[in-house]
Amino acid sequence: MSDAPLLDVQNVTRVIGDEVKTTLVAGVDLAVAPGEFVAITGPSGSGKSSLLYLLGLLDVPTTGEVHVLGRPTSKLAEDARADLRLATLGFVFQFHFLLPEFTALENVLLPMRAARKLSEAQMKARGRELLASLGLADHAHKTPDKLSGGQRQRVAIARALANDPSVILADEPTGNLDTASSDQVLGILRDLVATKAADGRGRAVVVVTHDLDLAARADRRVHIVDGRIATDVRTKG
Repeated sequence: MSDAPLLDVQNVTRVIGDEVKTTLVAGVDLAVAPGEFVAITGPSGSGKSSLLYLLGLLDVPTTGEVHVLGRPTSKLAEDARADLRLATLGFVFQFHFLLPEFTALENVLLPMRAARKLSEAQMKARGRELLASLGLADHAHKTPDKLSGGQRQRVAIARALANDPSVILADEPTGNLDTASSDQVLGILRDLVATKAADGRGRAVVVVTHDLDLAARADRRVHIVDGRIATDVRTKG
C-alpha cells in the first residue's frame, strides 16, 4: 500500500466577498495519509468547516491547490469534481440530512445510484450489508422519523460508505447526539481508519469538532485559528 497522501492541500486560501472581502482559510498546507484519524479543532468562525468543504471539493480555493488521491482539483470542471467527490469521498454532518420520505436503505442507496456502477440487486445487497455492519439490519425499511438520533447518524455513516470512499469527512458528527450515541458514532469512525477500500487503499477520517473527547481520541489534532493552522500535533503513532 502506498503511503502517498490521500488529501494534500498546498498553500490554500479561500476569500469571499467583492467589495468587502473575508478570508475564511489563509495559506493552509495539510496532508492526510492513509490510516489517519484527524481532528480539526478551533473556535467558532475559525475556518474549520470552510477547510473541510475545500477538502471535500464542496468549495473551490481562491488560491492554492487541493490534491485528492494525487489528482489536482482546482481547475476541474464541476462535473468532473462531482464525479471525483462521489467516487472517493464520503460525508457525515451534524444533522444527518436523510431524506424523510425514504427508508434507511433507500437513503443509503442514493450515492450508489448516482455513481451508476452496480445493478439494483447489487446496490441493495451492499446497502443491507452496510446497515447490518452498523447494527441496523432490523431498521432498513424504517423511515428516519422511526429512528433515534444515534440510529439516524449511523444510517448517514452507511450512506457515506456506500461508494467505498478512501476518505470520510465529518462535520460535527456527534454535535447533535447524546453521550451514549456520540460514543458509538465515534467508535465507528475510529474503526474506519483500520479498514481498507476495495482497491486495497487505506482509509482516512477527517473530523471537524468541538468535542474534546473526540479530538483526544484522534491520531492527530489540527487546531485552526483565524483560518490558519496554529498547531498540528500527532497524538498517536
